[in-house]
Amino acid sequence: MLVIRHDEVRDILRGAEQAVLELVRDTYREHDAGETVVPHSTFLRFPGESANRIIGLPAFVGGEQPIAGIKWVASFPGNLGRGLPRASATIVLNSMETGRPLALMEGAQISAARTAAATAVAAQTLAGPDPVRSISMIGCGLINFEVLRFLPGLSALTLFDVSRARAEAFGARARQALPALDVRIAATSAEAVAAAGVLSLATTAIEPHMTLDGARPGAVVLHISLRDLTPETVLAARNVVDDVDHVLRERTSVHLAELATGDRAFVHATLGGLLRGTTTLPGGGSSIIFSPFGLGALDLALARYVLEQALARNSGLAVEAFQQPV
Repeated sequence: MLVIRHDEVRDILRGAEQAVLELVRDTYREHDAGETVVPHSTFLRFPGESANRIIGLPAFVGGEQPIAGIKWVASFPGNLGRGLPRASATIVLNSMETGRPLALMEGAQISAARTAAATAVAAQTLAGPDPVRSISMIGCGLINFEVLRFLPGLSALTLFDVSRARAEAFGARARQALPALDVRIAATSAEAVAAAGVLSLATTAIEPHMTLDGARPGAVVLHISLRDLTPETVLAARNVVDDVDHVLRERTSVHLAELATGDRAFVHATLGGLLRGTTTLPGGGSSIIFSPFGLGALDLALARYVLEQALARNSGLAVEAFQQPV
C-alpha cells in the first residue's frame, strides 16, 4: 500500500487545475451515464454537538481504470479558533481486482480541489459562454479561496464574511495570488449578493440565514455550503444539483424546500445532465442555484489521479507489511 502525504498531494495538485477541471467534468458525465456507484454518505454526529461531524463517502468510479474507496472527512468549525483548518480528511483506494487497499492519502486537499473544481465547472456551465469575470464570495475560508484557483479569468472580487478581519486577510491573499484582481470588502451579505452576477456561498452555517433579495437578474449562485438560503429562496429559483437523491437530505436548503412542498418539482436539472445534454434548464430571469452535496465519485476520481501521479514520480511511502501477504 502506498501512503501519500500532505506535501506530496500538494505538489501533485499544484498547477494541475486544467487537468482537475477536465477530470471533474468527465466524472459528472460518467455519473449521469450511470457509470458510478455513490451510496448515501454516512454522517457521524455527536451527542450535544450540532456543529461537529465526520462524514464517510464511499464510491465506485468505472471506466478504463475502475476504482473503489472511501473518503472519511471531519468538519470541526471550532478548529478555526485554534488556528487549525476546519476540515481534515483521509482517502482509501481499493483495487477492483482484489479489493485490497492500494493507497491511503491525505484527503483534505483533494476534497477542497474537487469542491472548487466542481464549483468552477458549474459556474462556467451555468453563466453562459463568456468567461466568469466578476464574482462575490460569502465565507472567506479555504474552499472559496480554492475556487479562485479554478477561475483564472476573474477581474473583480467582492468578499463578505462575518469576521471582517478574515475577509480582509482573504482579500490580501487574493491580491497576492492574482495581482490584477480588483478586490472589495462588502459591509453586509446583501451588498455582496448585489455586487456580481455570480455568487459563491461557502460558510459554516447550519441553518438558513439569507435570501437573494437584490441579486442581479439570472444570477448564478454556487451554494456550496448548502444551508445558507431559505427554502422560499430556493423555491423561487431555477435549481441545479449534482445528484437529486443525495442533496435532498440532511436538512439542506433544498431538502427543507422539499419538506415545505412535498415534492421535488423545483429541482430542474443535474449538472451532469447539463454537461451531457440529457437535460435543460427552463428560461427566465430568476436566479440559478447550484447545490452540490459533494459526490464521493469526484473524490475518488481525483484520488486515482493523485495515485497515478505519485507512482509516476516515485513519491509516497510504500508500506509493505500493512496487510497479510498473498
